Amino acid sequence: MLHVNSETNCRATLLTSPRLFHIVAMLVTLTACPFAVRADVVTLTSSKDNTLYEDAGGALSNGAGEHCFTGKKNNGKIDRAVMAYDIAGSIPAGSVINSVSLTLTLSRESSDAQEVTLHRLLADWGEGASLAGSGQGAGGPSATGDATWIHTFFSSSFWTTPGGDFDPTVSAMQTVDAEGVYTWNSTPELVADVQSWLNTPAQNFGWILVGDENAGGTDKRFDTHECDDTAGTDCALADRPQLVIDFTAPPAPAASTWGLIVMALLIATASTVILSKKSNRISNT
Repeated sequence: MLHVNSETNCRATLLTSPRLFHIVAMLVTLTACPFAVRADVVTLTSSKDNTLYEDAGGALSNGAGEHCFTGKKNNGKIDRAVMAYDIAGSIPAGSVINSVSLTLTLSRESSDAQEVTLHRLLADWGEGASLAGSGQGAGGPSATGDATWIHTFFSSSFWTTPGGDFDPTVSAMQTVDAEGVYTWNSTPELVADVQSWLNTPAQNFGWILVGDENAGGTDKRFDTHECDDTAGTDCALADRPQLVIDFTAPPAPAASTWGLIVMALLIATASTVILSKKSNRISNT
């Protein structure tokens, strides 16, 4: 009886059959197909917030307070709120920011409708352990690391300009009046701010909120990230600042074409070995 070399025939059959080419073609096609991308939405509360109370010596702050302030008091002193958000820790690197909106709770006011504008801060600043007294509008003694009217970090680091270093360009504007919830809707400037902070986290210093500073009695009080539902606070978790960001995450990295071809060849080789062993068993029976 004539015996055929089954191992040689099986290997030749596999390599000359269309099966291997089908595997390679399928894997190569996968590399040419765009991976699905999708938009996502994240809601952040501020990672830090504070108030710059106008004081020539930088003696006032409210780092641990539940409220921050904008506008001008009846005594002629100006308040400016500062707040920042952890962008890079919440959104994948390489994402594209589609829209941004900021929602704040106005919990006390002493004036008619006033415009409050957001501006991008140009220097880092701190939130220390200072805590103002009742109402918190007068501020409390500045503590180590606090932002103040003249300090970025009390008591040794300073703003270039008293009252905070910020871009004069308005990132967003909202008119606030009676107590309630207000949203600064998405603008190209807000989107650009957040995109830049995602791309360069070291430059993320947050925003400063500037109210009407032309006349006394225009101050407004907003709630901060210290608000919670425990006893002893006059604001709740729901009153915390909320930054809503719509973004598109980067697509998953595609495998290289050559990498997939190598994978296909490895699969083919493994199949050849298996078939060879089966053929040997058959020919030896």
